Amino acid sequence: MRPDRGGAAVLAAGVLLSVVTGCTGSSTGAGGPRETAGGGAALAAVESLPVKGRAPRTGYDRDRFGSPWADTDSNRCDTRDDILRRDLTGVRLGADRCEVASGTLDPDPYTGREVTYVRGRSRVDIDHVVALSDAWQKGAGQWDPSKRVAFANDPLNLLAVDAGTNRAKGDGDTATWLPPNRAYRCPYVAAQVAVKKKYGLWVTAAEKAAMRRVLSRCPEQRLPSGGTPTRAPERFHAD
Repeated sequence: MRPDRGGAAVLAAGVLLSVVTGCTGSSTGAGGPRETAGGGAALAAVESLPVKGRAPRTGYDRDRFGSPWADTDSNRCDTRDDILRRDLTGVRLGADRCEVASGTLDPDPYTGREVTYVRGRSRVDIDHVVALSDAWQKGAGQWDPSKRVAFANDPLNLLAVDAGTNRAKGDGDTATWLPPNRAYRCPYVAAQVAVKKKYGLWVTAAEKAAMRRVLSRCPEQRLPSGGTPTRAPERFHAD
């Protein structure tokens, strides 16, 4: 997900990830929330998303998506550290070989700037590209617990980003928030489309129009695919 850098794909969360960058559909860079772009053109995929109004936020709580950063891929490392290892460069691990002690986000996809990560005083967040609250209001409120846990920990929907920018995003969708880094907007919107399509979430009319508007500027942008299954392992099935 680094539009101005090349590099090798990296192994993270037990799968080989490659990154969709820029507006050409090429797979370059190291890190980012994507597996191989195997889903066709992102612009065409927008048309498959159902349109409904935003449901009430009633009943939403972060805990409805399970404990934060659950180890759904059973690699004995939590999801946050999996994503940090995937997206940062110059990673230094703790003694347990799971915890990321330090590294560099170079560049941060949302701002295009370099951000230093140091555990305990981090300026890096792991963003849900499709926010949990947004998902709740567009279908996830009707899901069983295992699907919500899977959604919250799916590498397809996770990205290491600048903390301040992520917090400014909040639970915004494509109609209400786009990355300040204009070069990243096509991959970002393609990622939102991919996640919503994979999990069967709907979009609002304004959101769909915004997705079309962004992706019409990069019609060759490919739709990311992959990530983990849409149901978490059996141990996560209880609500």
